[in-house]
Amino acid sequence: MRPIFEIQATDGAARNGRLISAHGSVDTPAFMPIGTYGTVKAMTPEELTDLGAQIVLANTFHLMLRPGTAVIALHGGLHRFMHWPHPILTDSGGFQVFSLASLRTITEEGVRFRSPVDGAEVRLTPEDSMDMQLALRSDIAMALDDCTPFPATEKEARASMERSMRWATRSHAHYHQSEPPGGLFGIVQGGMFASLRTASLEALLQRDWSGLAVGGLAVGEPEEERLRVLEGLVPQMPADRPRYLMGVGRPEDIVAAVQRGIDLFDCVIPTRHARNGHLFTSTGFINIRNASHQMDLGPIDPLCSCYTCRNFSRSYLKHLDRCKEILGARLNTIHNLHVYLSLMRALRAAIAEGRLSSFAAGYLAQRREAAGAVA
Repeated sequence: MRPIFEIQATDGAARNGRLISAHGSVDTPAFMPIGTYGTVKAMTPEELTDLGAQIVLANTFHLMLRPGTAVIALHGGLHRFMHWPHPILTDSGGFQVFSLASLRTITEEGVRFRSPVDGAEVRLTPEDSMDMQLALRSDIAMALDDCTPFPATEKEARASMERSMRWATRSHAHYHQSEPPGGLFGIVQGGMFASLRTASLEALLQRDWSGLAVGGLAVGEPEEERLRVLEGLVPQMPADRPRYLMGVGRPEDIVAAVQRGIDLFDCVIPTRHARNGHLFTSTGFINIRNASHQMDLGPIDPLCSCYTCRNFSRSYLKHLDRCKEILGARLNTIHNLHVYLSLMRALRAAIAEGRLSSFAAGYLAQRREAAGAVA
């Protein structure tokens, strides 16, 4: 089933919508927890649902290497394999290949690289990526793109973007050879150059996509550069399709992007930070590994209603982390995902009630005040 996107309310450039797929609907703006190997680390599917997650992201690249798409196909697709009955978005593998700069070779055909698992040579073309995502039977698949690094010259960014557009054409044609299980998103590239971003969007709009993503951000560029790209690009994007900002990010980044019309987000920050003891609070964040928490009987955040904050002290969480107990990573992850998913609910409510501007101003001011303060 091709996803359907319905806009239910707007507030400035921000949209409150619903993305309807074969495996249920997603209220937007939405954050997608990352399930790299078909699991959001430390979380059961039921726990994710209880936290309010409506969609997760899985990594085609990693699932291709382990266990292989043939194994997942035997289960009837990724939903049954990972026991997740709700929507799934799969990435194309392009960003993971981008991160293997020393191990890959990019040609017009696609990418050849050395597997980080066993060193074997692996090929990834647009057609390969589509075949893998079709086997996973995800609700949303992504076209294979060449992720432009930062910094890049205009010449480098143009060559990368134009290659991505040729790959997008091949991805679209291959994905739609027969009736697909979901929808395909195109990815706008072009680095930090407004003219290249516009050219990329115009090239994509020659074909019918279920949604469009903004790629090539969250790769080390300054925040002001990222916002400048969004402010120039998003108003040109079709209003009737979901807009996905790939790889972003911090809570304040999400709020700023929602204000500029973005609908979908993903990032490793809440789960990776949780495993490293960095926990988000209503005023900033704390590092549970700091000595100040050794005798602290209070919760991570007295304003938080998550399972972790209702039942466990900072002192206990520091003890679990120091002893490298698995429960510590689980409890930290529950908390951080609760913070992120609660923020998305608050953003949706603010848009629906026409008060996003005041909500965002207060939230961003609070985050700025807390920036750099680690308890």
